[in-house]
Amino acid sequence: MLFLLFGSSCSGKTTALAELRRRALPRLAVHDFDEIGVPPGATTGWRHRANEQWVRRALAYEAEGIDTLLAGQTPYGELLAAPSASKLDALAACLLDCGDEERVARMEARGSEWLARSGGTVDDFLAWAAWMRCHAEDPSWQQDVIRRPETEAELEWSRLADRRRGDPQWRVAVVDTSARSVAEVADDLAAWIEAERSAARGA
Repeated sequence: MLFLLFGSSCSGKTTALAELRRRALPRLAVHDFDEIGVPPGATTGWRHRANEQWVRRALAYEAEGIDTLLAGQTPYGELLAAPSASKLDALAACLLDCGDEERVARMEARGSEWLARSGGTVDDFLAWAAWMRCHAEDPSWQQDVIRRPETEAELEWSRLADRRRGDPQWRVAVVDTSARSVAEVADDLAAWIEAERSAARGA
């Protein structure tokens, strides 16, 4: 099973992953998307192809009886469209989010050099976070944001074609990290993982 933890920058993904690694949840491989290396000027098309790499790695883990927790910028629908995603035993998604004021404060704490290296602006990150919130509720929301001509023929966007807000198969958990401790966020994520495992087993 593949657990996707996605969110815009400064949502708290790296911090949450560190705590979950420390807790060593059973049968769970914990990975940050960027571990594979992000090239300068990485595009959405690059991310699409990297998504497939991660799905294939998750499939290899499944063969060993291990689930994968992957954290990054990849929205749920984008990963669902990866060519090999349909081969997974199960796929679950959680949006890690925080309020705009909190996100701006976290970005400011990282400093101007971090923002310059990111290649984006504060408004870019806030807009991406806002889009992700809508995407978590509505799979049909502005799909043009993540669909690109360079990979259109490579991905299975048909898996999103008929999905709309309220689709019972479109379940995205949301964990808000604003003004919450690392332990509280990790507790929520551990509970989400266990609940999704139970649902996948039909328990």
